[in-house]
Amino acid sequence: MKKDKRFVKVYSQGGMLAVDILVDKETGVNYIYRQSGYGGGLTVLLDKDGKPVITPLMDLKGL
Repeated sequence: MKKDKRFVKVYSQGGMLAVDILVDKETGVNYIYRQSGYGGGLTVLLDKDGKPVITPLMDLKGL
């Protein structure tokens, strides 16, 4: 039974100091992942008003 991946990477920048933006395909919520060497962190991506950035689910069709 093959399951589709829930998260899709929509943006990537850097190498050893990587920054990625991931989108949850079920909710549309965007997350930012920051990696530096062996460490890293993940958090919800917020807009200028402090609310989560949400990609409309229709924009995620086919990803």
